[in-house]
Amino acid sequence: MFHAKHDSGGGLEWVWKGSKARQTRAKAHFARASGVLALAILAACSSPEELAAKTGAAPPEAPAAPAPPPAPATDKVEFTDYAEQGVAKRTFGYSWLAAVAALPPLASHLMAERDAMLAEQKADWQSALAEVGDKDCVSCVNRDIEKTWDVVANLPRFLSLSASWYDYSGGAHGNFAFDTLVWDRQTQRAIDPKTMFRSPAALQAALGEAWCKRLGAERQNKLGEEYSDDGFFGCPPIADLTVLVGSSDRKHFNRIGLIAAPYVAGSYAEGEYEVTLPVTPKVLAAVKPEFKAAFALGK
Repeated sequence: MFHAKHDSGGGLEWVWKGSKARQTRAKAHFARASGVLALAILAACSSPEELAAKTGAAPPEAPAAPAPPPAPATDKVEFTDYAEQGVAKRTFGYSWLAAVAALPPLASHLMAERDAMLAEQKADWQSALAEVGDKDCVSCVNRDIEKTWDVVANLPRFLSLSASWYDYSGGAHGNFAFDTLVWDRQTQRAIDPKTMFRSPAALQAALGEAWCKRLGAERQNKLGEEYSDDGFFGCPPIADLTVLVGSSDRKHFNRIGLIAAPYVAGSYAEGEYEVTLPVTPKVLAAVKPEFKAAFALGK
């Protein structure tokens, strides 16, 4: 969702089909090229010392040793924790981008969440181990969490983030979820994007119709002939979705991302549904006054 070289047009053709002035420049260019070619041939047949004697040039210096390649730049702050007891394994991963690390209060906010998630996972794992005992039941005791934060939009005042989150806590398979926040540099606090709008009802009125229309198209595209609007998974309200605020101009929020996690708008096998919509006059009207300056119409 959010996520050239140009040829001069001349090439060699202008040397032969250009104006007289261009042809004159072409001859001079050809003469220089011929001289370079002659030197190249002379160099191929002579030692550096002989070449210097014949041309009057100083012998070339020995080439300097190549510099070591720069260390690869890391743009992520990653935290991992792992434990193993018999057949039981517990893995935990949590990461964010350098843009987050550059804002210490935001990094502290995410570290607090990370530590709480890790503590909860450890407690759940220990509880599962105590309950299962020495039974050989991997799906009963294995635990896995992976949460990664990415930047959606970086505006002068606001940093919009989204997170993908995988959680396995036993059973046949894990589950995927999504998260989001907007960091306000002015107030030094995290904001749920939904709270930037006047009310859930106002946001639903502004986006609901367009969301349901796009969701139907996405379902048709994903399921093809298997798609039928049987009503089992209807069009979920905006309140049930992950709402992202994005930008195409790095100055204003001018588009809205909507993500329905598995089981919200379809079965687990269908995965998530993700739609991007432009900010319209209806959306602008739903924005709270204190955030109006950060939004603009999109295309």
